[in-house]
Amino acid sequence: MLSSAASPFLRHIERCRNVTLSAGRLPLFHEGTTIGLVDPACLYWLEDPACTGLMTVTDQAVTLPDARNLRELSLRLARQERYTPFHEWFDVRSPTGKIIGQIDRALIPVFGVEASGVHMNGLVRKASGLHLWVARRSPQKRLDPGKLDHLVAGGMSSGLTPEETLMKEAEEEATIPAGLSRQASHVSTLHYAMSRPEGLRRDRLLCYDLFLPEDFVPHINDGEVESFHLMPVEEVFRRVRDTDEFKFNVNLVLLDLFLRLGMFDKQDSLALADSLYMGEAE
Repeated sequence: MLSSAASPFLRHIERCRNVTLSAGRLPLFHEGTTIGLVDPACLYWLEDPACTGLMTVTDQAVTLPDARNLRELSLRLARQERYTPFHEWFDVRSPTGKIIGQIDRALIPVFGVEASGVHMNGLVRKASGLHLWVARRSPQKRLDPGKLDHLVAGGMSSGLTPEETLMKEAEEEATIPAGLSRQASHVSTLHYAMSRPEGLRRDRLLCYDLFLPEDFVPHINDGEVESFHLMPVEEVFRRVRDTDEFKFNVNLVLLDLFLRLGMFDKQDSLALADSLYMGEAE
């Protein structure tokens, strides 16, 4: 059982695992395996004559004869103004991890396919203790505007490895040169399934630590970040515990960091780890 000091952290885990799959959705089949879970409220999109031949739709399932159709489907649905595209392609994978097609990022929660992203803790060792660089998201961001975020975080676009994604996002978001960002270490992988206003999120978060020089200062580059702040890790801990200032999934990655830093007593650490890493394959 969690102590009163640690129990507030549990709400972040519960928020990111607020559905039981299939969450009332229809399976999206490809070659006999489930690659997604389709929102039934959007089935009429797929039954439109403009989408004829791309998918087979019944009241029990949606079948994708050729995964390459996902790209064409994304384009046709955008032309019909069924959704607002990101114009950013994400890979769709089979359960074995094989890339089978691409989909516009905005359709991922509609079709309930798994998406991957990277999150990097930008850490600084100072005489006064360990500090963490924190970003504040731009108020113009489509998702979670104005929330606190990691120094570097982003979805894994089609064709990129996690390491390539990390270096790309580090340069774009915080002007961190590749020679520095490639020193980041992969420390954990987290999964969750969550119902959000945009749909079903089935995310795989690849978590990294990067220890930065004390004199390093990130700079805003692509406009996705409003500002950067260097905070003592104890202050970050307090904000995660007492507020909802951080973007929803950032709390999970920070909780993983706090556990690795030993910021909970043994009993609380074991209980939180059981919840955070429940069902993790990695």
